Amino acid sequence: MNKKHAHDVLNDLLVNIFNQILSIEAESLRQCGVTLSMSEVHVLEAILKTSEPNMGSVAKRLRVTIGTLTTAINTLVKKGYVLRSKDPKDNRKVILNLTEKADPVMKIHDAFHEEMINRTIQDLHIDQNEALIQSLERLSTYFKEKY
Repeated sequence: MNKKHAHDVLNDLLVNIFNQILSIEAESLRQCGVTLSMSEVHVLEAILKTSEPNMGSVAKRLRVTIGTLTTAINTLVKKGYVLRSKDPKDNRKVILNLTEKADPVMKIHDAFHEEMINRTIQDLHIDQNEALIQSLERLSTYFKEKY
């Protein structure tokens, strides 16, 4: 495969995989009765995975402004998925926590990702896993540095 063809194939794969992940995961959540958008699910995930989930750190993790996050959090609070509270150490900070209502959503989300990763690597040899990880790490580093 020449370099141009490899470039085109890789571009098509990345674009298609990105779109498939979003649409298939959204559909799997809908089938389980979850009425949240994928953006809202990703906000929940960011809160869960941020060590100190205040507005600033969650916005940074999601690469959005605090204003954009505030809009999403307001919706998630109204829907009963997020609790907002003042940081007892610093009243200027707003701490975010998931409610019990978010637990099944996160379980579905995590199961989808677990199945996706397991399927991706199930037949790969260790050197192929390492090559895949290195390639994706390079892409991730590029995005972090450029954007």
